[in-house]
Amino acid sequence: MAIRNIVKEGDEVLRKISKPVTKFDERLWQLLDDMAETMAEANGVGLAAPQVGILRRVVVIDVGEGVIELINPQIISAAGEDVGPEGCLSVPGEWGIVARPEKAAAKAQDRNGKEIVVEGEGLLARALCHEIDHLEGRLFRDIAQRMMSAEEMQEMEQAEQETGEE
Repeated sequence: MAIRNIVKEGDEVLRKISKPVTKFDERLWQLLDDMAETMAEANGVGLAAPQVGILRRVVVIDVGEGVIELINPQIISAAGEDVGPEGCLSVPGEWGIVARPEKAAAKAQDRNGKEIVVEGEGLLARALCHEIDHLEGRLFRDIAQRMMSAEEMQEMEQAEQETGEE
């Protein structure tokens, strides 16, 4: 496994639509392993292949319950609304207020090509939508109701530290 460089906003790869994965082989497995390690090293909740410069429909997510690998994911259902702060490893140091579904389900394939469905609520629903947006060339700031001020970000970080959350 290897840590990959995370592409930052301004790089055109983040604005392109990713291509479907058709080969489920060692190269894909290496990408998945590298992405999971890169996400963990960066203290992230999710990472999409375009964020490491690869225009393929590959996503990894970890909301604290283990890594979820999604190949060719698509949202198949969404319900409710959760408006809250959202950030991105490709847009470091910035947060926005974004409305996402409270519950979401995604159909995808696992690393061997087997079809899977992942259902989530709260943070997992947000992460599913956020990462799949990356595959469409969309960043959270494109749909943010507003970006957060430095003071709001500082208050949010202080509250997280006091509660022991990440």
